[in-house]
Amino acid sequence: MPITTRAKVWLYSGDKAAWHFLTLPKVTAKKLTASFKQPRRGWGSIPVNVTIGKCKWKTSVFPDSKTDSFILPVKAKVRKSGNIKHGDMIAFTLEIDRWR
Repeated sequence: MPITTRAKVWLYSGDKAAWHFLTLPKVTAKKLTASFKQPRRGWGSIPVNVTIGKCKWKTSVFPDSKTDSFILPVKAKVRKSGNIKHGDMIAFTLEIDRWR
């Protein structure tokens, strides 16, 4: 079951790279957790298919104890395609990838 929601893009700067993420709203995180019945993957991640605008890709969401939610990495190709920048509020759709 696809879940469509909105979140603000934020930037985590590491030593050698800048990573862009979305923090899932808590209600979305709860729906995702309730729908995912398989054992979680590495770092407690859940495999998902994501759609932002015309871009679709496979990735995982990762638990974040600071927000009691999940974070979604947004790769550079997607950001460039959708002209997405740090601080933008964007709509996206998640669907659990049950086949990975």
